[in-house]
Amino acid sequence: MRLRTAHVRVRVPATSANLGPGFDALGLALGLHDELEVRALGTADVRVEVEGEGAGTVPDDETHLVVRALRVALDHVGAPQTGLHLVCRNRVPHGRGLGSSAAAVVAGILAARGLVAEPEALDDGVALALATQLEGHPDNAAPALLGGLTVAWTEDPSTAPGAVSDPGAVRAARLAVHGDVQPIAIVPPGHLSTRAARGVLPEQVPHVDAAWQAGRAALLVEALGRRPDLLLAATGDRLHQGYRREVMPASLALVEALRARGVAAVVSGAGPTVLVLARRLPGGGSDADEAIAEAFGGVMAGWRVLPLQVDTAGGSVTAMLD
Repeated sequence: MRLRTAHVRVRVPATSANLGPGFDALGLALGLHDELEVRALGTADVRVEVEGEGAGTVPDDETHLVVRALRVALDHVGAPQTGLHLVCRNRVPHGRGLGSSAAAVVAGILAARGLVAEPEALDDGVALALATQLEGHPDNAAPALLGGLTVAWTEDPSTAPGAVSDPGAVRAARLAVHGDVQPIAIVPPGHLSTRAARGVLPEQVPHVDAAWQAGRAALLVEALGRRPDLLLAATGDRLHQGYRREVMPASLALVEALRARGVAAVVSGAGPTVLVLARRLPGGGSDADEAIAEAFGGVMAGWRVLPLQVDTAGGSVTAMLD
């Protein structure tokens, strides 16, 4: 397959996975975006310029995650590899549980979609499968790609044998979100790797906790879609957050302080960001604003409170005319 254009612009949202009980399945796209421009070069050079989050710390060469994902996607469709010039304008915080790695992976795959002559070869099903292959699980990749609220799953090996790169093995469905739902990301100053956050999880959990969790995950779909008044009950968790206390004590303390005040607060993804699923008030703001202010007592100590929209568009790629 040949390349059809040499310059594309990509936009990908931040995401929050789990949302409390929906561990490794539910994800929400948020109105905070990474934007990048990709140029195919006539040489073998790779140049990466980064502005904003990750500037000076992420790789600026072939090992950059966007470049790696783009190359995987080009290989998948049999397109030629090329030199690359990337300009990345990053707004999604790194190492905070807001899907920065999924945003980079999806951005690379979408960039490849925009460059090749047959973009349908990298349709959403294929893109999700490739992103899952690189990420290890689809909970952030699905909303980054599709937007809105998503539930993602992998087919049983007995019905879809092979690696998760098989487009039929990884699936996602996009669900409606009630217009009153107001996501608020409360971002701490410190980073935490997903590996560290997953490393403290047990291999087994009590059956009673698993059954309880399944009920809350089902209720969360109803709460986000039609009944925001149920969000506090629907965001309960017994599967992962409590086990992560030792690696993010401040985040868990904030979650508990907010929930004690009636606010639907959860750890965002692998943390340490805290995500609040509040309800918008008619005059502006949300029903969680006062509780958030009380929990901090006026001393933020480097934490940032980011009221956000639900991103309904997902990732996008546009061909640029030079």
